[in-house]
Amino acid sequence: MRRTMMMAALLLGSSAMLAGCDALKPKQTAKSDAAVKEGEFPERPLWGDTHLHTANSVDAFGFGVRLGPEDALRFARGEEVTATTGMKAKLSRPLDFLVVTDHAEMLGGTKALADAPGLLIRDATMKRWHDMMNAGPAGSQRAMAEMLDARGRNAIPEAMMNPEGAVERTKKVWNSNVDAVERYNEPGKFTAFHGFEYTLMQGGNNLHRNIIFRDGEDRVRTVVPIDPTYKATPDEIWNYMDAYEKSTGGRVLAIPHNSNLSNGLMFELTQPGGGPMTADYARRRARLEPVVEITQIKGDSEAHPFLSPNDEFSGYGVAGWELNNLLSNQPKVPAMYAGEYVREALKRGLALQAQTGVNPYKFGLIGSTDSHTALATADEDQFFGKHSGTEPSAARAMAPQNLGTRKGRFGWHYLASGYAAVWAKANTRAAIFDAMTRREVYASTGPRMTVRVFGGWDFTPDDLKGDWVRAGYARGVPMGGELKPGKGAPRLVISALKDPEGANLDRVQVVKGWIDSQGKTHEQLFDVAWSGDRKPVGGKLPAVGDTVDVATATYKNSIGAASLTTVWTDPAFDPKVSSFYYLRVLEIPTPSWPAYDAVKYKLKLPPEVRVKSQERAYTSPIWYTPSQKSGKN
Repeated sequence: MRRTMMMAALLLGSSAMLAGCDALKPKQTAKSDAAVKEGEFPERPLWGDTHLHTANSVDAFGFGVRLGPEDALRFARGEEVTATTGMKAKLSRPLDFLVVTDHAEMLGGTKALADAPGLLIRDATMKRWHDMMNAGPAGSQRAMAEMLDARGRNAIPEAMMNPEGAVERTKKVWNSNVDAVERYNEPGKFTAFHGFEYTLMQGGNNLHRNIIFRDGEDRVRTVVPIDPTYKATPDEIWNYMDAYEKSTGGRVLAIPHNSNLSNGLMFELTQPGGGPMTADYARRRARLEPVVEITQIKGDSEAHPFLSPNDEFSGYGVAGWELNNLLSNQPKVPAMYAGEYVREALKRGLALQAQTGVNPYKFGLIGSTDSHTALATADEDQFFGKHSGTEPSAARAMAPQNLGTRKGRFGWHYLASGYAAVWAKANTRAAIFDAMTRREVYASTGPRMTVRVFGGWDFTPDDLKGDWVRAGYARGVPMGGELKPGKGAPRLVISALKDPEGANLDRVQVVKGWIDSQGKTHEQLFDVAWSGDRKPVGGKLPAVGDTVDVATATYKNSIGAASLTTVWTDPAFDPKVSSFYYLRVLEIPTPSWPAYDAVKYKLKLPPEVRVKSQERAYTSPIWYTPSQKSGKN
């Protein structure tokens, strides 16, 4: 019986907050960040993925993925690996950094259950899952669907509630991950971060956070990931982070993701559970969560047409994901959208700052994949899917994949998105982490376009003729910065360059949000730079055109521009009200991954399938606050 309970414990994550780890040293120790000289200011964006799962994640393994952290790191560095389904996979360009964020909950648990001797598993539910996971990919996926349903309904079998053995398993898996990360971290060339995912989702409402450490193994080995099972608010992970920093002197941050699946809970106007938001709560959230993941495989969270009806480009990647939350059949209603989409959250932040003196939603914007294949792919023509069941095949675009109660959104609704771009002074943990904390980052749905913006008061078009980057830092603030009050109206110096291997650019837009004297928030979009000789008609810029040939999944760069630059001045600036500005950069239309699949596998897709889109980048905002005192976080 004791052995049965130990087997049950294999499926339970650790609930210990802080635990010492007696682990073997890694086979190879990377050189120190200190050996890499930082530049005077960032010279190019560093591209990476802060959200990637391997076979150590309970769901990734359950869905059939068999690649581990070492495979993920090798792939991100540009090496060829063999995907779970047997195909060769290699990025056309390596990434600059990677964070493997396996789920803390049941870390390594499904792998341990699948590997256990079946004769020793006496719990009927666990034995069924064990057998299903060893019966091939289809059986493994059905087992995982049952587990996720049980998790979403708080119906984990009673036999799993004994944590005996789970802490030791978590330590073992965590230290193995630490070893791999240290082996592949090469400051100056490729940065590998330590991290995990805190998968907070009571009732299926997505409140997930990715936890990223600035530090190396000496500090990170003193803790293990913590399990969020049955927690309803993020307070516990914040307590964990505070305790880690206090006990080690290290640094750690959290990145919320998939706010679009939180059923309105990610960006509330109150504290979780109700009650007015306090300044202390707002300050703590802003400090620990300086960055938000705005786009990924499970949809894009920038803006929704219900909230932004005058924005013709809102609603990118919304289809299918607005039905309900992450796991349950709890329907979503439009009243929930305001707590789910990032643009509205930025506006809510202004309102909360007016009430409390602190803005809890003053965050930078990044993208990442949330791939559960161990392959950080965000290119439409090289998309390896969400998990092994959606790796390239003739069936994946239209596969219903009605997993449990989650229906009708797991085929072509997946996005091949996204990546994080970081303006760091060096390719090191310290420099990249510090750039995230100062919010000098931006999101891309996949293309590696170079986007830069500075806000100031005296920029002119002549600045773009000289060393405008130096001028930007000297006389203004970069994306993620706070504009101090000045004379006149804010001026943004803007530059966007196409991905060298990708599509031309359609336009650059400035998205402005502000709060008026009555406490009401507003937004307005401005087309500020665009390709060709188009002229706005009735205040609206005509479409750039469309060169996509769906039949061959190709496009031509005969339209659009390789680069767009401008200096833009806010024409309706009111120095008495708080505001923010961020850029949205749009490419010309290009084929989406279902179109590439259709050509490769000779498919005929129904008309509702998204076969082309305009991919994009979102910069972190620049904020303006009339009073320095009220604008401080």
